[in-house]
Amino acid sequence: MKRLILLRHGQSQWNLENRFTGWKDILLSKQGIKEAIEAGEMMKKNNISLDLIFSSVLKRANETARLAVSRLNLSNLWNKNNDLIMLR
Repeated sequence: MKRLILLRHGQSQWNLENRFTGWKDILLSKQGIKEAIEAGEMMKKNNISLDLIFSSVLKRANETARLAVSRLNLSNLWNKNNDLIMLR
């Protein structure tokens, strides 16, 4: 059975400050980094395997994906430069 995993980005610095982010390219806060890592750990614990990753072009979304997927040890999602392969 195929699964679709939806993962929202972790807390951004502007989320922390209760500011509207929209398409402004704001980085993750320390809490957001922790949330992304925890999401990856949860996927690992539940034996989630990924074939593809789709992401927006925003840094907070890409960093969340990179941090989460790095916990899964999936070599098929990394290129020779050790960059996460994502479809944007």
